[in-house]
Parts: sequence; C-alpha cells; structure tokens
Amino acid sequence: MFGEKKENRFISIICERGKYNERMMVYVDTETGIQYLHVGGDNEGGMTALLNEDGKPLINEEYRRKKD
Repeated sequence: MFGEKKENRFISIICERGKYNERMMVYVDTETGIQYLHVGGDNEGGMTALLNEDGKPLINEEYRRKKD
C-alpha cells in the first residue's frame, strides 16, 4: 500500500532471561553481519558489539546479506 516493504536490518537470533528477569538478546546486523548483545530490564538497557578474541567485531556470515 505504501511502497515496497524493506527487510529488517537487525534481527534477534538469541533471547534469554537472566537471574533478575532481565532480557539478554543477541542481534545481528544483516548488512554487516556484526553481532550485538542487548541487556535490558524494566527501565534500563544497553547494547554493545560482541568482539572476537582479537578485539574485532564478531561477524556472523550466515545472516549477512550478500551484495550483488
């Protein structure tokens, strides 16, 4: 109705609840493949990139969109 629907850039691949009922989610950026950890409670939260053993962003090639 309002044009072409875009695919979501970020998708959740893991979702768990912590000891104090906080949510821990891993998102992946489908353009770059970089994974992010999001931890959030009722009124707070934060997000950071996951890093590999070399300190570089952790990339998930399975979810990365291939450029034509």
